[in-house]
Amino acid sequence: MKTAALAVALLVVATPAVAQFGKLGDLAGKAGKIATDFNISDQEERELGERVSTQVRTEFGVLQDAAVTKYVSLLGGLLAKSSSRPALNWEFIVLDTDGVNAFAAPGGIVHITKGALGLIKSEAELAGVLGHEIVHITEKHTIRAIQKSKAVQMGAAETLSGNSALMQQAVTATYDNIVDRGFGRADENESDEKGVVLANKGGYAPNGLVSFLTTLKDRNKGSTEKRGLFASHPEMQERLDRITKQIAAQKLAATATLQPRYAKNISFTPVDPTKIATVEAGAAGLTGGGAKPEEKKAEEPKKGRFGLGKLAPTSGGEKKQAQVTASGGARGVDPEKDSKGGPNPAPVVVKIAAADIAAFKKEGGLP
Repeated sequence: MKTAALAVALLVVATPAVAQFGKLGDLAGKAGKIATDFNISDQEERELGERVSTQVRTEFGVLQDAAVTKYVSLLGGLLAKSSSRPALNWEFIVLDTDGVNAFAAPGGIVHITKGALGLIKSEAELAGVLGHEIVHITEKHTIRAIQKSKAVQMGAAETLSGNSALMQQAVTATYDNIVDRGFGRADENESDEKGVVLANKGGYAPNGLVSFLTTLKDRNKGSTEKRGLFASHPEMQERLDRITKQIAAQKLAATATLQPRYAKNISFTPVDPTKIATVEAGAAGLTGGGAKPEEKKAEEPKKGRFGLGKLAPTSGGEKKQAQVTASGGARGVDPEKDSKGGPNPAPVVVKIAAADIAAFKKEGGLP
């Protein structure tokens, strides 16, 4: 992160958190140069991330709360500044949905849902989640997946920014394949391992991620399918054991949890998965939220239904219809990643200088 002002946008969404980018599969061999031969510049990476983020914001809306945006961005900025790519234009976006999710878009754009913030109990837990998402970006997990994608075939001399068709292929691959299928096990393990180290480096208790994942495990224990945040990740207990062993082996000993400061800044209440209003494809757009059928009001259907686990391409101008229901679980949808979002996609922008992060650290007694 540059020492100058850090521009931060708060968006209301849910990438599958997942939102996590999907494993695209092995690249089939063929004559000539193919996707693995081309390089994506930082500028192209950012452009791709902004296009993906725009679709996310359009679908879920942005939480119009500058105070929450600034708080999440200060913590995220603190971690990003200590990451391997501090000079990226990091943005931390709060998504206006009750689903529990987080999503890392290429180029430095991290999304986390209002529902996830409600479930998180301390600043250390938030640091664990944001650290995980930051590592997905710093290690270019999304870019690697795109470079392996069968959907994006190009010569070594070509660039994404110089070819709109290729850029659209990359965007579509991101929507259809990466987010839908989830990151591969190796990428998820790397984000866990390096994310925990990043949180510890910031002064936060490294078991914050373990604590949050345990809460998430309990939340989803009644489901027969993996849901929402980290739905595509390795088996939960396996992850918890591995992270716990890593913390002990590497002697990661930071202690800050800062639960009181978190509670002061975040007051959202988690919504039971069975109570989350969801959006599912197939019917005319209706506003849900538990209202009786006759009380439901028609709303304009959104383009390209974009769920954190199901990203649909928006090319071609086709409008897809959706139905909002009060209890998605009963209909077989994932209430975490298919949750209904807010109506306003406009980012809430706050500027954070290095001095602001320094003051944030000092207030929390962080190193």
